[in-house]
Amino acid sequence: MRPLRDNGLSLLFGALFLVTLAGQSIAGYFEYSERMQEHGQAAETFGAFVLSSDFVVDVAENWQSEFLQFFLFIAATIWLVQRGSPESKKPGDEGAGSDEEQMVGEHAREDSPSWARARGFRQVVFSNSLLLVMGTVFVLSWLAQSLAGTVVMNSENAQHGQPQITWPEYLATPDFWSRTLQNWQSEFLAVGAMIALSIYLRQRGSSESKPVGLPHHTTSVESD
Repeated sequence: MRPLRDNGLSLLFGALFLVTLAGQSIAGYFEYSERMQEHGQAAETFGAFVLSSDFVVDVAENWQSEFLQFFLFIAATIWLVQRGSPESKKPGDEGAGSDEEQMVGEHAREDSPSWARARGFRQVVFSNSLLLVMGTVFVLSWLAQSLAGTVVMNSENAQHGQPQITWPEYLATPDFWSRTLQNWQSEFLAVGAMIALSIYLRQRGSSESKPVGLPHHTTSVESD
């Protein structure tokens, strides 16, 4: 049972992700089938729908906003602080930190990752690997959303006798930016609310909260 206990958070959210993705695909297929019936067309199979641009564009537009949120949040917390928020370093600790603080190079521990002990390119890549992966997934999701969105719009245009558009033309359409910005603003609101509310509110037992009795103005790391 220890592996389950030690990986509980990852397992829980991995399971929730799979369940909700499956639910989205089923609900989306029924919605798609109803839409096809309204237009007097035969619906594709469920498997074909899951691989279609109609499904991909909806999934990708959510993924890209989520990974953009974390990419910007991780990057911002390197240089910016919010006094009193457990989501922030304490004021005065801004920046990437010294090699000694980060335990890299000659300051690495015996059990540190090998790339943390390395010098040069490998250490630089590993030191920024979280941002690199988050940014890459964001870009790929954004690209998938925009390409799938182009296919979906051209399909709708064909149904209404309108001309086809290219990918660059789709990037300039209100449909693309409406899909994109409605997700971005909600992600930024959620992160901003978490940062600000965690200054004054508590949740006993959560690593995302300061200890219940810690003063509002104190960042949790200052109490260590």
